[in-house]
Amino acid sequence: MPCERKPMRYGHSEGHTDVCFDDKGKCIVTCGSDGDVRIWESLDDDDPKSINVGEKVYSVALKNGKLVTAVSNNTVQIHTFPEGDPDGILTRFTTNANHVTFNSSGSRVAAGSSDFIVKIVEVVDSSQQKTLRGHDAPVLSVALDTSDEFLASSSCDGSVTVWSIESQTQVAQWKILQKSSDVSNAKSLCRLAWQPHSGKLLAVPVDLTVQLYDRNTWTHVSTLCDDLITQVVNVVVWSPCGKFLAAGTVGGNLLIWDVEAKLCIERQKHEKGFTVCGMAWHPSGGRIAYTDTEGCLGLLEGVSSSSPPSSSTVQSTKATAAKEKNDYDDLFDEDDDRMLDEGMSDSRSPVKKPIMEEDDDDDDLMPATGKPRNRGSFLDDDDNSQDPGSVKLDGVPEEDGSSAILPAVGPAVSRPVYEGPMPTQPQRAFQAGSTPVHLMHRFMVWNSVGIVRGYNDDQDNAIDVEFHDTAIHHAMHLTNTLGHTMADLSQEAVLLACEGTDELASKIQCLHFSCWDTHKDWIVDLPKGEDVCALCLGQGWAAVATSALMVRLFSIGGVQKEIFSLPGAVVCMAGHGEQLLIMYHRGTGFDGDQALGVQLLQLGSKRRQVIHGEPLPLSRKSYLAWMGFTAEGTPCCIDSEGVVRMLNRTVGNTWTPVCNTRDSCKSKSDHYWVVGVHENPQQLRCIPCKGSRFPPTLPRPAVAVLPFNLPYCQTTTEKGQMEEQYWRSMLFHNHYSFLSSSGYEIDSEGQSQAEKEQQELLMKMFALSCKLEREFRCVELAEMMTHSVVTLAIRYASRSRLFKDKERAKGDSDPKKRKREDEGQVNDQMESDEGSAKKKKPLDTSAKLSAFAFNKEYREVRVNPFKVSGAGKPSSSSAGQPRTTSVLDSMTMSSRKPTPLGGTSKQGKAPVLKPLAPKPKSKTQATLLQMSASKGNSKKLVDSQTEAEKVKAAPAATPPASVENIENRKPKTGFQLWLEDNRKSILADNPDFEEMDVIKQGMGRFRTLSAEERLNWTERAKGDSDPKKRKREDEGQVNDQMESDEGSAKKKKPLDTSAKLSAFAFNKE
Repeated sequence: MPCERKPMRYGHSEGHTDVCFDDKGKCIVTCGSDGDVRIWESLDDDDPKSINVGEKVYSVALKNGKLVTAVSNNTVQIHTFPEGDPDGILTRFTTNANHVTFNSSGSRVAAGSSDFIVKIVEVVDSSQQKTLRGHDAPVLSVALDTSDEFLASSSCDGSVTVWSIESQTQVAQWKILQKSSDVSNAKSLCRLAWQPHSGKLLAVPVDLTVQLYDRNTWTHVSTLCDDLITQVVNVVVWSPCGKFLAAGTVGGNLLIWDVEAKLCIERQKHEKGFTVCGMAWHPSGGRIAYTDTEGCLGLLEGVSSSSPPSSSTVQSTKATAAKEKNDYDDLFDEDDDRMLDEGMSDSRSPVKKPIMEEDDDDDDLMPATGKPRNRGSFLDDDDNSQDPGSVKLDGVPEEDGSSAILPAVGPAVSRPVYEGPMPTQPQRAFQAGSTPVHLMHRFMVWNSVGIVRGYNDDQDNAIDVEFHDTAIHHAMHLTNTLGHTMADLSQEAVLLACEGTDELASKIQCLHFSCWDTHKDWIVDLPKGEDVCALCLGQGWAAVATSALMVRLFSIGGVQKEIFSLPGAVVCMAGHGEQLLIMYHRGTGFDGDQALGVQLLQLGSKRRQVIHGEPLPLSRKSYLAWMGFTAEGTPCCIDSEGVVRMLNRTVGNTWTPVCNTRDSCKSKSDHYWVVGVHENPQQLRCIPCKGSRFPPTLPRPAVAVLPFNLPYCQTTTEKGQMEEQYWRSMLFHNHYSFLSSSGYEIDSEGQSQAEKEQQELLMKMFALSCKLEREFRCVELAEMMTHSVVTLAIRYASRSRLFKDKERAKGDSDPKKRKREDEGQVNDQMESDEGSAKKKKPLDTSAKLSAFAFNKEYREVRVNPFKVSGAGKPSSSSAGQPRTTSVLDSMTMSSRKPTPLGGTSKQGKAPVLKPLAPKPKSKTQATLLQMSASKGNSKKLVDSQTEAEKVKAAPAATPPASVENIENRKPKTGFQLWLEDNRKSILADNPDFEEMDVIKQGMGRFRTLSAEERLNWTERAKGDSDPKKRKREDEGQVNDQMESDEGSAKKKKPLDTSAKLSAFAFNKE
């Protein structure tokens, strides 16, 4: 006989609920998000006993006069039944428990929590606990088998795990569920159930089916499904006899299977299609109580769970006959047909005749709410989503939907099933910065101007407006007589709107508090049947998007202006200054993705559309959570996965991810509720919400500030960090050019400071590339610099090459022979090496950068690209010298630490190189070159500074051939004189030596001399270097002498270098 579905009745406030029977079945016990546990003597009980156990109750279980509840204060509590007296706290978690259950004897309680932990506690002695760890996400449900040997648990990590209670280890695990970050985001509660008495089977709801697993082998034995199921199964429960299994779905379907006969014997539909989140079977087996996410309680009467043998035999016989004849019309008798007709309210489900007894309205198929408190799907809670079973071939009878149980191997499919991508339920319209409408106390909007709160309880129905800056306006308290549910706030007005009813039209109310006349508010009624879906305020205007796919513009004083249509239903709107940003559905998304479009309009004197409906990028399987403008006027959006994206106007109005709030969450169930975005300073202002997606109104939540971080590669390295900082600075300072082009005044000082920071970052990246000898990369970075910074980069490239080559030469010498008293002579020898003929690389790098610098300025047409080398001289750019010098000094100091890495380079045999023009030794250079505090070294530094001053006085138009003359003006050192006298003997002993090998061999021999001999050579060198003899007319002779030392074989490379650099310079032009 078919069961009878009793009318639903109110039990608790909207939100998650749970239900159970007492041991004798005399009472129904329910719990809800209002924190109450209610005891009903029957469904018609108008005065149930109520026990308040906390702020919210997530689960309830009753056995042997003990009432156990999972409460939102992270505890599992015990109360006496039916008195309801507190009996202590059974256990605690670090976050709230999601499900509690008794074992068959009532001696143990199992609880699963959002902190990934499952606990098994003895009721008599709560200190006797077993803790099961191994899940990687919040636990959805737990179930103890009849023998108290195993525990099954489901989790948001996508797994169903079976544990051995004694050893506290996993014995089986199946990755069969869809992963989610939190219970509120889970597609299903996945309430598990062991078969009573024998405990042979474990029932697991998986998507649109119920899978049965064998307890002995932990293998999948069969799958229960039905064509009526169009949304995921949420909860399953066994009959007391263990022969029948009942299931409730997110779409409100109620089904009962005869497991032994493998038939679906009952099909019912929730009268309004709400999600079924709690089910309990009466101990006698004749009734099933169930609850939904709207707080209502329902009852199925006349459930034949006792299953008389005759009925079971008839059904089993008919099922066998049906299989033999392949005739599905004989599966059910007339009673079953009548049962089907009474239980169906979905017109797409298979029926034999029209429904006569119940006239369900089409609205019953629509979801009641998409609130985050719905423990089902946020996006897939509507029966209007595509029904896989409705895709049929012609000629297949519709009465075959009763073939419900599929064997584990070779399932017999009764009809073709659509297996392609499934459409995603479109996201509902929302107001940015607001909390769900169903809450009694909620934020109607929270933005950078202020906060609008709404109160709708027994005492008051009002709206409070609070401003962050009281200089704009004082706080206001408004009576919400029209029932406004939407609001926006600007520095000029407060805009409110309410949806229409059968009697009243949808209304728009504006409180123009900045108005100078006495009438500061106005109200507009929309046409009948047209409701406000979204609204926003700008500078001198207001916009409203309606259910008629239209956007209506108003002046701030109430004058109706333009009207235009949208290509799809609006999702959200935001305004800033003269900009209007609209998000809408541009089509149907698939596989959990939303298909949203963007329109950006300028509503100033020159009205135009900036973005013409381009797709909005969102994370996979996410929805739009917040949308608006930064304080500087750049569009910004955030999806449900916490990814913050900002419009990049310089790259064709593309969206750049700038932050991920999930990276800052301590737990997977935590979220950040965004209230504002600022570009200068770079701040993401949001409210941390522990275990929720939105904050409560009281106590007043504290605002946190999160930093931005672009998802660049290898941000753990110095190079990746500087690249991320540079491009983030470029993106977050684009608003200067936009505001300037729009006619707004900008902070020129802030803009120049931002440009200076960007150039400093480029110089840091340039310095790093120099150390890594990435010369091509250096030129690429120079192309991004200003001309003055390019000049600075040329100097730095020359100096960094000098330091690196000195360090490399030190690394090549024998460390055992290098003593501290010899460091002065070694330093002198290093300077003498700088005058060698192998100057190819510094000439090459400096020339490239010099050529680039002149191309940047387009100064003149050059016959010889290397003639003007003033970019490397201290006399150039004298006007900008103070600023660039300070930047260079800071760059040099910051790059001081990685310098020793150059000494360990594999290119140990590379020639010692020298910059184009020596510069005065800065403080940083003295630190890098200082080997000891010896007298000889200090004298050498004084000589270097004197020489640099002479170089600074040289004329700017020095011909290219004099570069080596400039380098070789320094007096010879003692080692250089000694090497000239002993070069022939070294070559005689080692005829195959190159120039560098000769110098290294000479260094070793020079160190073996006694201190007196080395001092004599040094004195001789000083005597030969009388300053009076070093005049400009003698420079050619010194140059000739140095070139003769290099050998004729070494003169080809400079010629090749000049040819290459000339080609490069002219290519740049």
